[in-house]
Amino acid sequence: MQATQTTVDPAEVAKFEAMAAEWWDPKGKFKPLHMLNPCRLDYITSQIAAEFNRDLNVALPFEGLRILDIGCGGGLLSEPMARLGATVVGADAAERNIPVAQVHAEQSGLTIDYRHTTAEAMAADGEQFDVVLNMEVVEHVADPLSFLTACQELLKAGGLHLCSTINRNPKSFAMAIVGAEFVMRWLPKGTHEWNKFITPEELFALIEQAGLEPVDRKGFVFNPITWGWSISARDLSVNYVTSSLKSA
Repeated sequence: MQATQTTVDPAEVAKFEAMAAEWWDPKGKFKPLHMLNPCRLDYITSQIAAEFNRDLNVALPFEGLRILDIGCGGGLLSEPMARLGATVVGADAAERNIPVAQVHAEQSGLTIDYRHTTAEAMAADGEQFDVVLNMEVVEHVADPLSFLTACQELLKAGGLHLCSTINRNPKSFAMAIVGAEFVMRWLPKGTHEWNKFITPEELFALIEQAGLEPVDRKGFVFNPITWGWSISARDLSVNYVTSSLKSA
């Protein structure tokens, strides 16, 4: 299956463009991502290290790996990957995110190739990566299968695809929408649409249809007592992440 021309949802892009200036404000509209970031980085780095036999205790463990952060936003994942030695491309369909990411990377002394583009356009250009990070994006696209197919096409043989999203059930509605948008006001109202959330079973099926082999899934669980996130092997009821491979 070839990826369609674009899976960009203009309404979703407009939501994130409106918040672009706040990407690096840990108390701003992206506060939930700043809080989640250490937990998801733990998962990402451990999966990459295991798949490519890298030692996370050395200075630049990901040196020689080419990583795509699709839906990079302001660069909250791109920058840590660059610090670990990877060659990083950060791509986003929201044009206003790119200069924010570029300026912050320059201020941080990092070289990251940020682009205003889509997964489909990059796949059509024949771009290839060892790792594709697809974190908190699939619930915002118009056609998840076509989007995942483009991500598969962007991977080298033996490449690793990491995808996180939000489950669809009453608990996720209560926490990700009512709690985050209306009670805590961490996110602007309307940031998420519950009917676009994807269950783990649905995502695994889509990943397989896109030509990838799912190999792992874990939950990201928020503890309101410790006010922190942790990785769970069993609780995928709200936020969760998957790992899949492209056949060698």
